[in-house]
Amino acid sequence: MLEALRKAVADLHAELPANNLVTWTSGNISGRDKESGLVVIKPSGLRFEQLGPENMVVVDENAAIVESNYKASSDTATHCYIYREMPEVGGIVHTHSPYATAWAALGKDIPCILTAMADEFGGPIPCGGFALIGGEEIGREVVRVLREGSNPHSPAVIMQNHGVFTVGPTPLEAVKAAIMCEDVARTVFLAYQLGQPLPISADDIAKLHKRYTTVYGQ
Repeated sequence: MLEALRKAVADLHAELPANNLVTWTSGNISGRDKESGLVVIKPSGLRFEQLGPENMVVVDENAAIVESNYKASSDTATHCYIYREMPEVGGIVHTHSPYATAWAALGKDIPCILTAMADEFGGPIPCGGFALIGGEEIGREVVRVLREGSNPHSPAVIMQNHGVFTVGPTPLEAVKAAIMCEDVARTVFLAYQLGQPLPISADDIAKLHKRYTTVYGQ
């Protein structure tokens, strides 16, 4: 089932260790098929070099396995909750990338002090509250923060004491957000080691985000 989506999701998993976003078997990517509503997600506990289209897991929107010889990721219920609540989302990524997760360990938003953050995230990267792994609790908090948090433009949420969740219209866009989240989290951390970073006004952040989302690129 879903041969093209299986391959796309499997191939994108290579970007996570390549960009130092994961270690060993942690982290996962999923993608939703627009026509069927089915979700392709990483199997639980497999190393990234073992992943291929043949061992991706297909589940329905309630996280029930539709096709697989493997157990689905322990974050499957979270992914499926986000998909059910946010029909515009077509891809989700979860990582424990070190700099972004360091901010999450403090329970702090990552402040928007870089033009790259204003471009990609339209403001600070918000931090959600603590939630246990394995059920829908994390998904509920991710959706709440994306809808009601400090920055409704952000495709990324850092979860207190846990890690990063990013969303996008496609799995590729969600991966991009995860890579950018870690990149800016690192730079903001380093800036605070040097002193007090200079702020960017809310008006300029809005202008930068609008330019990036409506003018930048081909």
